[in-house]
Amino acid sequence: MASKLLILLFLHLLPLTKSQSPAPNITLGSTLYTNSTPNSWPSPSGHFAFGFYPSGNGFKLGIWLVGSPNNTVVWTSRRNETVISPGAALAFSADGRLLLHSTDGQVQPIAETTPQASVASMHDSGNFLLYDSSWTIIWASFNFPTDTLLVRQNLVVDQFLYSSISETDASIGNFKLLLQRDGNLVAYPIRSYTDAKYVYWSSFTANSGRNVTLNLNADSRFYLLNSTGRSIKNFTEGRYLADNTKVLYRATFDADGILRLYQHQMGTEGSLGFTILWTAIREENRCSVKGICGENSFCTIDGAKLSCLCPPGFDFVDPNQPNLGCKSNFTVMNDCFGKKGNANYMSPLPNTAWEVSEYDVLTQVNEETCSENCWMDCNCVVATFRDQICYKQKLPLRFGRRNISNPTKTLVKTRSFPSGLPPDTNVVPTKITNKLSKKHVIVGIVIITFSVLVSLFSGYLLFSHRICSYNVRTGQLNSSDVLIEEINLRSFTYDQLVQATDNFKEEIGRGASGKVYKGSLARNGGQEIAVKRLEKMVDETEVEFRNEMKIIGRTHHKNLVQLIGFCSEGSKRLLVYEFMKNGSLATLLFKSKKRPVWNERMRILIEIARGINYLHEECETRIIHCDIKPQNILMGESWSAKISDFGLSKLLKPDQTRTYTTARGTRGYVAPEWYKSNAPITVKADVYSFGVVLFEIICCRKNMELAVPDEEIVLMDWIYECYVGGELGKVVGEEVVDMAELEKTVKVGLWCVHTEAVQRPSMKSVITMLEGNVVTPVPPLKPCSMYVNV
Repeated sequence: MASKLLILLFLHLLPLTKSQSPAPNITLGSTLYTNSTPNSWPSPSGHFAFGFYPSGNGFKLGIWLVGSPNNTVVWTSRRNETVISPGAALAFSADGRLLLHSTDGQVQPIAETTPQASVASMHDSGNFLLYDSSWTIIWASFNFPTDTLLVRQNLVVDQFLYSSISETDASIGNFKLLLQRDGNLVAYPIRSYTDAKYVYWSSFTANSGRNVTLNLNADSRFYLLNSTGRSIKNFTEGRYLADNTKVLYRATFDADGILRLYQHQMGTEGSLGFTILWTAIREENRCSVKGICGENSFCTIDGAKLSCLCPPGFDFVDPNQPNLGCKSNFTVMNDCFGKKGNANYMSPLPNTAWEVSEYDVLTQVNEETCSENCWMDCNCVVATFRDQICYKQKLPLRFGRRNISNPTKTLVKTRSFPSGLPPDTNVVPTKITNKLSKKHVIVGIVIITFSVLVSLFSGYLLFSHRICSYNVRTGQLNSSDVLIEEINLRSFTYDQLVQATDNFKEEIGRGASGKVYKGSLARNGGQEIAVKRLEKMVDETEVEFRNEMKIIGRTHHKNLVQLIGFCSEGSKRLLVYEFMKNGSLATLLFKSKKRPVWNERMRILIEIARGINYLHEECETRIIHCDIKPQNILMGESWSAKISDFGLSKLLKPDQTRTYTTARGTRGYVAPEWYKSNAPITVKADVYSFGVVLFEIICCRKNMELAVPDEEIVLMDWIYECYVGGELGKVVGEEVVDMAELEKTVKVGLWCVHTEAVQRPSMKSVITMLEGNVVTPVPPLKPCSMYVNV
């Protein structure tokens, strides 16, 4: 047994530049034919053959595993070219070239070789080789993999496997498998950029060093190996040293975009059975392959059967090829400029979702409002409703899938039909038409009522007009009245807030722009409030304050503390917020006897990210918070995270993406650009602060701690060193956590605290990475002053 293992090791390490004992030779002048014998050159055992195999109405040139009832193709030359017509020939010419002679007289080289070949050979390994006169290998099919790896064949860095169109068509299909330079093996659709957001499967071996290879051993071990000879990932452990006259292995990136390891049992009379030893994606999760179904369709699995289906209102592009996708049976142009009454159904599609690509988001709405808003928007085709948030999407819809374990409420816009109902009897349309009819009736009643009462109000309106005119002439118009009208906030007098807070008796916090006091509104059932006295308003003009309040008053998000009202009297400026009785995140993380469990901390982290993203992307005007820290993140009744103290931080004008201002925020959380002379400040400053908070949430400790070992004092530096050293378990101590999720979260944090603002991700990208919708790329190695603390 030991001698066999030594021989195997020797064979594995032997370079492809020399061959120790070539198979029976294919001599110069040998020729293969499509229509007559010989049409292939077999290996010594007869298990593999190189030559012409049938494909469609012609032939392809390749290598196959011989078997009955069907051969298994493992390599194909010129995959994307048209099939070879009957009558063609392959010649190993007298001058040592492998040439394809077509029936139209064209001659094409199959292998580019320098120097010229003297001998060819088809090996029992499945490798077709060309040798020079000194028996040095000058060309090998193993060096040009297509969709399959065989035993002793390696996939190296920057090399692809491309799936085939189908089991019977070896042309390049829809998916590609890449071994990245960072050592990560990833799969993604072929019609996409090499971008992490398109990856649907990964080996999670990033940052594994250079020159990683994917290997398949004769004992069925399938693994990734680094340049030092250390195995960094075993997909299979290997079972035994197989007798290759009876058992063969292959790893194939199949037409459905899934990498699988097969075992072939060589039977009697040429029979060839196979067993799947390992699969990258489980059969029940095949719909997670992005692009398995075409645009505007969705993938569903029923038992072993995978199907591509069209949503209501869509038809297959080609009914004979459902995987090509679907097309709408009405056009957006018709909906926008035609009779909108035609599109009067929002059809529910249970547990179905497409790629996150919303162009508009509505917050604090119910399902009915979400449905109606999409119906009235000519660009909206699909609306997804979740957690009082409505996500609106337009065509094309990509990477759709039905997932029963992840229920979602998805509504698809469809058109009415002559019968008044869609042909799909399983669809229950949302009754928007009826609702609108009721609205018309209500509007009619209101108009009639108004016409009756208008005369009664005419005198009052005339009187009010005169009073208003007088106030304008004398400069007595109350600016807060105008503000109330424009933003629908309650205006408080200063005396009312003095009474509500018992003369500002109980201080519950303080921020960069003032102190916060607890109070209650007796006139509102004793509602508890938090009143913030703005102390740094000396340079603020009345116009600036009013403009900012207009914007703040329109912010509504479940992860932002709700602004109830304000006070603007003379130089006094106060803001009234909802009261958060569970205190701040700082108390929860740093002062609790028992730290929150890992899953709760991850939920809180994503909620914070969503709140910041709302300020950055979804407000009427972008808001840079400028002071993201645990003390400014408050916990609601259900322990949901809500960002506070965002009101007057820094508001960008509609045409602004950056601003120039003096440093503000809290030491330890502020981005380095705040301290650079004339450096522009963008929303990426908040991303940096979020990264610091992320690390604090992971470890339940402050960014700077002195009562710890020296190497742990600065939290982000310590976490980075643990990440690089492969010791991330240290940062959570004895707590049991999902290590893959921990690594992902740490990588997101390291990107967020990059010293260069342009390198930091947007908060929207942060959310998609944290939620696992995309693979998080490896952060750059730490150069001098890569991550800083100020």
